[in-house]
Amino acid sequence: MIAQLSGTLIRISGAQIIIDVGGVGYLATVSRRSLEQIGGLGETVTILTEMIVREDSMTLYGFVDADEQQAFGLLQTVQGVGAKAALAILSVLSPEALRQAIMASD
Repeated sequence: MIAQLSGTLIRISGAQIIIDVGGVGYLATVSRRSLEQIGGLGETVTILTEMIVREDSMTLYGFVDADEQQAFGLLQTVQGVGAKAALAILSVLSPEALRQAIMASD
């Protein structure tokens, strides 16, 4: 399992980034919130990651902090919410706003 990546941000394309770690480019899908906080091209960045392995794919999801990563995992425990939906939710709600919405039964 890949738990964290630190390297040079070499590409941003939509919600996907490529981080060069020792000459190997890792493709990770990130939320809009993470994308806004991660840094610019050519900068050294660090992300926490979750790898989702399916029968037909392996996808790496990246997070700027542990709160967002934890919220991603929690959202996926909800029936009908997969990784893509969880990331979409985290693109519009911060982990704190998500907690408040859950506590308010919103």
